Amino acid sequence: MRRSEDLGDNAPLLLQQVDRHKVKKDKKYTFILLAGSLGILLGPGAAAPAPAQTATKPAASKPATRPAAKKSAPGKTALPPGIVWRGDRATERAFVADLAKQYELSRLGKVTLQPFSTISGIDAVNSGSADVAGSARPAMPGRAEEANLTFYPIAWEAMVPITSPKNPADGITLKQLYEIYSGQLKTWKDLGGLDEPINLYAIAAPLDGVDYVLRKYIYNKGDQPVWAGRQYMNTDKLEEGVTIDPHGLGFTTLSSVWNNKAIKILKVEGVAANTSTIKDGSYPLYAPLYLAAKKDSKNFEATEKFIKYASSDTGKAIIRKHQLVPVDDAPALMAELDANSAWVAERVQGRGEPRPTSAPNATADYLVRTQPNSVEAQEAKARAAEIMAQKKAAKKSGNP
Repeated sequence: MRRSEDLGDNAPLLLQQVDRHKVKKDKKYTFILLAGSLGILLGPGAAAPAPAQTATKPAASKPATRPAAKKSAPGKTALPPGIVWRGDRATERAFVADLAKQYELSRLGKVTLQPFSTISGIDAVNSGSADVAGSARPAMPGRAEEANLTFYPIAWEAMVPITSPKNPADGITLKQLYEIYSGQLKTWKDLGGLDEPINLYAIAAPLDGVDYVLRKYIYNKGDQPVWAGRQYMNTDKLEEGVTIDPHGLGFTTLSSVWNNKAIKILKVEGVAANTSTIKDGSYPLYAPLYLAAKKDSKNFEATEKFIKYASSDTGKAIIRKHQLVPVDDAPALMAELDANSAWVAERVQGRGEPRPTSAPNATADYLVRTQPNSVEAQEAKARAAEIMAQKKAAKKSGNP
């Protein structure tokens, strides 16, 4: 091969020729001229480079490649099969919403919530359109849609009478409740309030959990018709109505309103509802909250997993946070339900003795020994001391 310096006097001329060819606008023509010049530079017999295909026509486009599938973040896996929960708003607000959130955050499964009413949840589980129902009542005897469902008690709740903080009334008796719901007692004056009419609020949906428990206690019939001029589809809306009505009276759950400053919770038989009075059974209108499922459903394995989670240590912590008592924390209450119902029936008729003081004292003693610094222990101690003071005062006045 001849080097450019071997061209001698011809080198400047050839370089000028190459420079002129560079300014040509036609790329193909420029390439051919350059190739010819290079042939001169390379010498006789040297082959010019073949024209590039991209200079004459566009290269065939390559088929688009499918984007690589996204890989899961390290340590994260797909959620296990999910479930559908449907039921009353009282149970949803009590513990289910918080429980479902923590369940999903723990990567245990997805829980789709459909809060509406007790009966809609139970019927949805029976038909298979939901996996688990939330209910503030047990199964209704004789109702075919509930015969094949299992009701799992999860937490103890208090059913509480509520009114506006503007109402001076402080408490109510079981006999008064009976007379109010049957339309016999109609003014707040009989309850220590003003001479104003009682505006009674109730749930319109049949067999609602909260109203069912109340009616079962005072009428021994959960679906007993009652006198109520204002009716709502759920306790959430009922509470909203009571907050703006100083003469309103309704029933809901303790967990729904315990920290609601726009609601006043009335004492029942002189006893305030709280976790201590639920545990020792001194508050009379206590009841379990349930999760109901159908054991032969296709998704029962995932459903059972969620129900067991509710009874785990994590589940119990969530339940306690909402002023509820996990069923395992007060195992004796289940055995005492029938006896408590009998006692309520007596008080409804104006008979029977006041609640004995031994249970509050025993509860306080147990909590002080096992959880000395807990809020519950302090509440139990205060409750026991209050009852003892009442007993001493009654004895001193000659009315033991």
